[in-house]
Amino acid sequence: MTDLTIVKGLIIKVEPIGEYDRRIVMLTDDRGKISAFARSARKPGSKLVAATNLFCFGEFGLFNGRNSYTINEAKISNYFAFLRDDFKSAYYGMYFAEIADYYCHENLNDKDMLTLIYQSLRALESDKFDNRLVRACFEIKAISLQGEFGGVRDNARYEKDTLYTLDHIIKTPAAKLFNFSVKENILNELSSIAKDAVRYSIDIPLKSAEILDTI
Repeated sequence: MTDLTIVKGLIIKVEPIGEYDRRIVMLTDDRGKISAFARSARKPGSKLVAATNLFCFGEFGLFNGRNSYTINEAKISNYFAFLRDDFKSAYYGMYFAEIADYYCHENLNDKDMLTLIYQSLRALESDKFDNRLVRACFEIKAISLQGEFGGVRDNARYEKDTLYTLDHIIKTPAAKLFNFSVKENILNELSSIAKDAVRYSIDIPLKSAEILDTI
């Protein structure tokens, strides 16, 4: 009998398969990005109906088949249910998930990225943070975790507080990143720096970014 493997992770992509199944992609703490099938997860009454939605975070019991994983059970500790009711925040979350999907690879430890996206979703949920600040922090931190953040443009002039905050974002562990606020002018400059970094580092169009920029 195949052993059950327990992983802790966050679902970053969900797609329907056939009449009742789902294929999910999750970012895990020790196996990086993995794909798995959830059999009958769209069937009314299935124990996996609620546990295999986008942004679900918790422990998943997987069977490792010949070519893929199959989800057998799930213990969800955070459903991030608020994202179902907040249209704009949901798109921020989907944007973060797209970037995580772009950067992360199967069977490579990406615990820092998992922590970053989890804490970023929590920051979206909080009324203490401007979503634009959460986005800029996520973009800068995600790119710096890959070693691809190239700094600011040579001909750009930024406030000292902006450069101080930028350094804080890069150096602070993801688990402790969201502990500050900034004035509007600093936020605008950070957003500009983050936008340049994304344009330089990510070479594919991000669908959720296109929607975010119009709402």
